[in-house]
Amino acid sequence: MKRRDFIAASCLAGLAPLGKAAMAADTSKEKEYYELRLYKIASAEKRTAMDEFFAKAAIPAWNRVGIKPVGVFEFIKEEDNEEDNFDLYVLLPHKTLDSVATATASLLADAAYLKAGADVLGAPKSDPAYERIESTLMLAFDGIPVLEVPSKKDTRIFQLRTYEAHSVERGQKKIEMFNEGGELSLFRRTGMPPVFFGETLVGTKVPNLTYMLGFDDEEAKMKGWAAFLAHPEWDKLKKNPEYKDTVCNITNIMLRPAACSQI
Repeated sequence: MKRRDFIAASCLAGLAPLGKAAMAADTSKEKEYYELRLYKIASAEKRTAMDEFFAKAAIPAWNRVGIKPVGVFEFIKEEDNEEDNFDLYVLLPHKTLDSVATATASLLADAAYLKAGADVLGAPKSDPAYERIESTLMLAFDGIPVLEVPSKKDTRIFQLRTYEAHSVERGQKKIEMFNEGGELSLFRRTGMPPVFFGETLVGTKVPNLTYMLGFDDEEAKMKGWAAFLAHPEWDKLKKNPEYKDTVCNITNIMLRPAACSQI
């Protein structure tokens, strides 16, 4: 066997542990993949530079290779936290795994991107534009195969939630609870419109699922959750023994769109 053939075979074999979620790519081509990035940014000055980079360089370049709409989100400051958080979440919807694999190379071959983003891309080692990027790759749920933009109001806010499971089997049951059990449908009917629901393929704290909800404002969020939690269908669903112990930890983050966000 030639070396390049051996490497290709080894790479394919390495995808096998992804199991059911990875195999879904062969039979569910309409479902999107979501790359959720967290840019760790050290200061307000660098945050301003990154805002300009996304608006003038990165987002137009991502759009040119078919990655759209791009979401850029900043943290909503918690009342009991005096420290400012300059980090940004960036949501990249991909139509295919090939898009995930080739996006960076495509951007680095884009002359307009290189010119518009020169200050960030060429930042010196002694003074980088950002500290690090943390990234998660997800596969869209059957119940919401493509990203949605539920609100474009200036007051809109977003809720990003991650549900961890103690086992792969229980994690899959929670996904089933959303898709076939009716939880996702109930979200919609009680005023909690989704942006995306994704099963994490690669990332931290797996097995887990992550979803984002979009609301017109804080009042709409409060009203939606109150309606959902009080609904008799939710009471019945959460008591179903089939879905017992499907979540062991929940992370909840409130976000608002940055000025350049397309979501």
